[in-house]
Amino acid sequence: MISVVHIGPLEIGTHGLFVALGVSVAVVILWVRAGGRRMDRTMASLIAGGLFSGAILAKLGTGWQYLVSSDDPSLLGLLVDGGQSVLGGLAGAYFGVVVTKRFIGYRHSTGDWFAPGVAGGLAVGRIGCFLTEQIGTPTGLPWGLTVSPELANTMPYCPSCALGQPMHPSFLYEIAFHVVAFVLLIRYGGRVVKPGDSFKVYLLAYALFRFAVEFVRDNPEMAFGLTGSQLFLLTTVPLGTAAYLWKRTRSPRLVLEPAR
Repeated sequence: MISVVHIGPLEIGTHGLFVALGVSVAVVILWVRAGGRRMDRTMASLIAGGLFSGAILAKLGTGWQYLVSSDDPSLLGLLVDGGQSVLGGLAGAYFGVVVTKRFIGYRHSTGDWFAPGVAGGLAVGRIGCFLTEQIGTPTGLPWGLTVSPELANTMPYCPSCALGQPMHPSFLYEIAFHVVAFVLLIRYGGRVVKPGDSFKVYLLAYALFRFAVEFVRDNPEMAFGLTGSQLFLLTTVPLGTAAYLWKRTRSPRLVLEPAR
């Protein structure tokens, strides 16, 4: 596990490198699913809107931690040291695409097109988290991981790392989830009741999975024995599920061809 990658004379943060690779993988998947053709201006606008809004909310999702811990907070410090929230990034990207659609007057569903790219991009991006962030809670399972004291000192929060205990590889669990989701979305993403449903189902499945995996992430508890991510999900998942079910009851059922 390494926090910095050396490319010639350059030092690049491992986390930032894999986030960039994840975004690149997502865009490539979208391009391939478009048939290898050049994306038109509409699709490019939707991608740009999603990335822009996702980047902002990903930063805001963890920005409070930087503001609380920093002795001299600044906008530059927030951008560089403020961390990133995957849940905030997903919510922001979804919001950005919806707003961009309204702005350019695009009324067609794009969720089934976006879903595999998001899953593939997150699978790659989470590798950076696995290499640089807290591993998980202690475990006696045979696949538990330990880290060296030197690496433990580079992690912002990892109470179990310095003890030399085997820990749950929580980010590997997430990577596996997104890889499986990517395969299922490619194979079965077109077999939905309504266009865009596969993306909504993927987001709901990830939300439930993420709530469960937080119990072995070793993130700090905020209230009621739950982490900040779990509290966020407790408020957003019921609202999102209710909105999804309400829209399904108001729309005619459609059966699409299997994804190719």
